[in-house]
Parts: sequence; structure tokens; C-alpha cells
Amino acid sequence: MTEVYIYDHVRTPRGRGKKDGSLHEVPSVRLAAKTLEAIRDRNGLDTANVDDIIMGCVDPVMDAGAVIPKAAAFEAGYSTKAPGMQISRFCASGLDAVNFAAGKVAAGSDDIVIAGGVESMSRVGMGMSGGSWYMDPSVNFPGYFMPQGVSADLIATKYGFSRDDVDAYAVESQKRAAHAWEQGYFKNSVIPVKDQNGLIILDRDEHMRPGTDMQALASLNASFQMPGEMGGFEAVGLQAHPEVERINYVHHAGNSSGIVDGAAAVLVGSKAGGQTMGLKPRARIRAFANIGSDPALMLTGPVDVTEKLLKKTGMSISDIDLFELNEAFAAVVLRYLQAFEIDHAKMNVNGGAIAMGHPLGATGAMILGTVLDELERRDLNTALVTLCIGAGMGTATVIERV
Repeated sequence: MTEVYIYDHVRTPRGRGKKDGSLHEVPSVRLAAKTLEAIRDRNGLDTANVDDIIMGCVDPVMDAGAVIPKAAAFEAGYSTKAPGMQISRFCASGLDAVNFAAGKVAAGSDDIVIAGGVESMSRVGMGMSGGSWYMDPSVNFPGYFMPQGVSADLIATKYGFSRDDVDAYAVESQKRAAHAWEQGYFKNSVIPVKDQNGLIILDRDEHMRPGTDMQALASLNASFQMPGEMGGFEAVGLQAHPEVERINYVHHAGNSSGIVDGAAAVLVGSKAGGQTMGLKPRARIRAFANIGSDPALMLTGPVDVTEKLLKKTGMSISDIDLFELNEAFAAVVLRYLQAFEIDHAKMNVNGGAIAMGHPLGATGAMILGTVLDELERRDLNTALVTLCIGAGMGTATVIERV
């Protein structure tokens, strides 16, 4: 198979996913186009040679619909020869877009692909695309459907994570993200979003609350107790896991991922494609995998897919220098650290979605870029990127510097 390389990556800052968020005025297509413009201009790309543009978008409706990567290519002034397609695997969509691109390159069908994702959660609300998983009893009964937050609290209960545990993790995420911004770790990959007059709308993640402490978080009520107890979803979880007597509700807005707007793009290609475009590779995509996992726990897929990927590659946890696991909820990361006995010093070293937010379709591509930058900064070699996924799935990718 053809070797697959990462040549560059960019992302927008994450804007608060509310009507008063800085990026609310920017349509999804413009957010995506901004990353395409930056990838082209930074690398001097002849866009007629771009074989495909693949972007994750979890709710591709309204102004995010109609094959948004192709629309964004028009908006960005790309050659009409550059095609596009959108994909969704819920929260892992942005990483799977990169994996799809890698698969096309590895198979020899493409030489240069731009992959990534976009989500404007202030304009297209989460769940706007609907679906039988939410609404059809013949689907959600066997899938133990429940809100993800209730699943996160089930994980915390089953694996012994207290309210203090998840809150302490959230405080550390905020500290790490603030430190990364203060030290300029994101300056080479975060591109400012500007208006039509060239004025900067946003150039920094605005969901962060660097002053967060344990006392502030202790004042927040658990967010998912009411749907769990009053909505009947706790009974669903206990039916799937009768070893749990009752759910201890520990998650809230302060230790869960933030709702934000944002986009990301990763330039992927073969060695020949990079040479044709005059590009220097930064990393190699060594392997990737997907898996289905326990639908009631729902968010433990990263553990299962990591085990699958390590077995597939013949690697062990000790072969990985850095880990990036999307901080959907604090208990998701704590369970992963517990399962593999990983030192927290190797995990999400620059903070994560609890601090900076989780623009669903884009996050996977964002954290892939974050860990690549960090490998270079620390002069390390190998990283594993993974995300939990709605309905009980997991996606993971291993990259190596070259």
C-alpha cells in the first residue's frame, strides 16, 4: 500500500456556540472555506491537483447542508476540478474524514486530499438532522438509547469516579489550555476568522474559562440527573448494567465538552503527490481503526478501538508518546487513563474540549493537528488520537513523525 503523509493542518478558533458567540454570524460554509483558503495559501497548492475534499459534518442541514465541502471549495475559489463529500460518524467525523482520505491515498486512487470538518453549532443546533436513533423505538430500544450525559454518569458510577475526580480533571483541562495559548503553542495552526472587510472576528478560542477552580465547579448542579431519574433513562442504563445499583450524577457544563463553532482542515497525500506540489511531509499515518462498543455505556469506545488498533499494528501502549482523546465528558478520559494505566502527563497535554469546546464534525481533525504540533515541539515520535462516539462506537488513528 502507498504510504500516507500529513503535510499541513489548520483550524479556526472555536467560537461559543450561542447567538452571542463571535462566530455566529459566519455561515458554516464560510468557516470551512476559511480553512481551505489557508491550506491552499500556506502551501502554494494548485487546487486543480486536489483529488478530493472530505469533511465531517454531524448535522449537514440548513446552511451546513448540500455537500458542504464542495460548496466551501466554491467559496474559497478552488478549481472546479476539486470534488468534495461530507461524512458523519458523529463526534469522530473529522478524524474519520482524515482516515477516509488516508485510505484513498493508500489505495493509490488519490495523491492529494484535504480532509477535516466543520460544525456551526450556534446556527445548526445539535440533533437538527434528526434520525431514528433518537425517535424510532425499534432502533433505540435495542440500542439502549439515552442522553450521552447519562451514559457518562453511568461510566463514572461503574468505574468509580467521584464528583471531585471529574471536576479536578476539568480544572486541569482549563489550566492546560490557558497555558498552551499563553505560550503560543497554537499560533502556527489557528487561523483568524475575518469579516468581509478583513477585520478579525475571532482569533482565539473563546469558550475557555481559565479561572475555573474546584469551588466554582462545586456550585454547579448535575446536568443529567433530571433526564436520568425523571425521564426514565437511568432505568435504561441499569437494565443494561444491573451490577450498578443507581447512577451517581457527576457531570455538568463545567466538566463536559463545550458547544462551539469551528472548522479544521488537514492536508494528506502520497509521497509522489507531495513532491509534485513541492511539499515536505510532517508525519505518516501509520494505522487507523473503527469499532462498535457497548451502546449503553456508549462513550467507552476509545478503550475498545485502541485495543483493536494496537493488536492490528503489533504496538503496545508504551510505544505511544502522546495521546489525544476528545474530552466529551471528564469520565470518558478518566476511564481511558484507568484502563491503560496511562500517565495523565501524556494525555491531552494542551487541554481539550472541556476548556476549548467540541465543534462536533471538526474536533477529530483539530485534535490530530494539536498532537502533531506537540510531537514536533517536544521532539517526540508517535501519537494516538481517538474519540468516543454516539450510539457506542470508537475511532482511533496512530501517526508518526517523519
